[in-house]
Amino acid sequence: MNPYDAAHILAKALRESSEFKGYKEAQELLAKDSTARDMLVDFRKEQFRLEKQQLAGLEVAPKQQEKLNKLYEVLNLNLTVKRFMDAEFRFSRLLADVQKIISEAAGEILDLDLLKQFSTALEDENDEK
Repeated sequence: MNPYDAAHILAKALRESSEFKGYKEAQELLAKDSTARDMLVDFRKEQFRLEKQQLAGLEVAPKQQEKLNKLYEVLNLNLTVKRFMDAEFRFSRLLADVQKIISEAAGEILDLDLLKQFSTALEDENDEK
């Protein structure tokens, strides 16, 4: 089978999946509820801010984590946001599973020794700078 044809079949299957339909429906409901949407945006801003802080090597204070946890608890009380987040999780999991299957197939042809050589060469180049 031609990989491009298979990709189009996969795209169609994804669009027809219950995960896709549920996520799309949840997005539409969220778009109609500005309060719920604003709550989610505020939560995600705080979540990304803490993740950025962690990636920068900075410690996240327990008070910051507690604040994020409380925001999450409040979000889960809003049925529109809860439905959206649950649907988002299910669809993301589906996409991750599909990506894993594709990656495993691609992994059969990857030359790991060659990739390690590329990585080492890049590290050496960065060390010289």
